[in-house]
Amino acid sequence: MAVQESATARQRPGAPDELGELDELDRGIVHALQIQPRAPWTLVGEVLRVNPVTTARRWHRLEEAGLAWVTAYPRLTDTRLVVTGLVEVDTVPGAAEDVALALAADPAVPNIKLTAGGRDMVAAVQARSLDELSRLSTYVIQRTPGVRATRTHISTGLPTDGSGWRLRSLDAEQCARMEASAPGLSATASAAPARWDSLDARLLELLSVDGRMSLRDLAQASDAALTTVRRRMQSLLSSRLRLRCDLARPLSGWPLSAVYFASVPGQYLEETSRVLSDLREVRSCSITAGPHNLVIDVWLRALHDVHAFEAHLSRGFRRLTVSDRSVVLRTVKHMGRLLDRSGRSTGVVPLRHPED
Repeated sequence: MAVQESATARQRPGAPDELGELDELDRGIVHALQIQPRAPWTLVGEVLRVNPVTTARRWHRLEEAGLAWVTAYPRLTDTRLVVTGLVEVDTVPGAAEDVALALAADPAVPNIKLTAGGRDMVAAVQARSLDELSRLSTYVIQRTPGVRATRTHISTGLPTDGSGWRLRSLDAEQCARMEASAPGLSATASAAPARWDSLDARLLELLSVDGRMSLRDLAQASDAALTTVRRRMQSLLSSRLRLRCDLARPLSGWPLSAVYFASVPGQYLEETSRVLSDLREVRSCSITAGPHNLVIDVWLRALHDVHAFEAHLSRGFRRLTVSDRSVVLRTVKHMGRLLDRSGRSTGVVPLRHPED
């Protein structure tokens, strides 16, 4: 799978890593697209009380700089179609970054984090079966030069993921207007989806690179009729694909990230994971089978919050025990997006649908 490059990947050598800050208009635009990633600029401008041309220009500036992006990924809630493994990777000294960059080229590996603590890296791996996951772990990860050992946790549920996280720059009325204008499902789109085909795969690839690509451009790039693409998009976005708007993490106000490995008695697992999902810091919460039954991915404001947040968990969740934690040194890949050291998007390795 070829890596699709963004403008950032082609920026001049020596460009600074500092990202600066977003102004209120930029933050408002990102928040609006987090709610409705393909919202028309007329709507975004109306909600923000700004000329639509200005909102479009501001967004393209953010996108070209790799600071914000809209991408597509498969809906993977059906464990009969896909098995997700969270893999802890130990590497030989000094090899972690090379290993991460090698694994990042594989579309079966959507997320890669370099970490400090009891593991050098945490990667998510998606496969169509436990057998395929085992082969991926063996032939792709363990045989990558520099890998010393791996430990795989099978995900049995994902109560929340990062797509639900919001900047909170819009007020309640503005959020309601964006949510109310979301397109409804047509009778055709809500019917049982047809068999996955090459057009679906091509549209997923295109939307992974630019989730806001116009229907006309999608039709041209996929060599399909405009009416066909419009109908297929309605079906895909209602049943098989999700869109999300992401932002370079340092610009979010939460520049640090950590991963907690925790456990809770089985009878309280579902309830605990739901409550955890409502915490502002929690980006994703995976239920796993293994020595820990919860893997919690959080965003934090400062290093000392690593322990402060753990203390908050101990006070608020008496039955939960945090067994281990790792600070994320760098996110190398996030939902298929390749990120540089400052969190900018530099390219994308489109994710594949399990039916592809």
